[in-house]
Amino acid sequence: MKIEIIPQNPWQVNTIILWDETGECIIIDPGCFDAAEKQQIVDFVTTNGLRPVRLLHTHLHLDHVFGTGFIAEKYNLKPEAHPDDEFFINQTKDYAAQFGVTIEQNPPGLGGYLNEGEEVTFGNSTLRIIHLPGHSPGGVAFYNENDKILVSGDVLFKDSIGRTDLPGGNLDTLLSNIKNKLFTLPDDTVVYPGHGPDTTIGYEMEENPFFKE
Repeated sequence: MKIEIIPQNPWQVNTIILWDETGECIIIDPGCFDAAEKQQIVDFVTTNGLRPVRLLHTHLHLDHVFGTGFIAEKYNLKPEAHPDDEFFINQTKDYAAQFGVTIEQNPPGLGGYLNEGEEVTFGNSTLRIIHLPGHSPGGVAFYNENDKILVSGDVLFKDSIGRTDLPGGNLDTLLSNIKNKLFTLPDDTVVYPGHGPDTTIGYEMEENPFFKE
């Protein structure tokens, strides 16, 4: 499995594209905000001969859905996310305005739900869904056991964790889920977060200040 990370929009969200030898790919958290950023994704998909087959979200905070409508229409895909975050969709436009950001409309409604323990398949590849509330109620991560890849959204970052002061956030819940669901993965699992550089599970267990006694 291959991965491309494209930081986009004022919040520098990591738009993530995963694909394998079949050419089928999935797009996770499309943060593309303006025409140039949207073209970044289209150019990458086209240049590499990829065929997007799923549009997934680790969660539905506004910075992770700026490009959802564009990608959904461009590639005829339905957005997918955990049902506990669905309420964010109709608040996106108004919430963006609070940050001085103008968007034309809310993202499209979900076409499918991503639930704990279920699997996402594309090409010859499989991702397991891990539900990790705490940053948002419906936060999920995507884990590929064979390649030891974890797309963690805004749950776990290098040397940090997701903020918990937004609607539905809870610090104790987030810390517990990271310890019990992520720190049980192999130490050499590479973590690709929603913002910033990649890291590993082993590094975060040892060095992340939120987990040092």
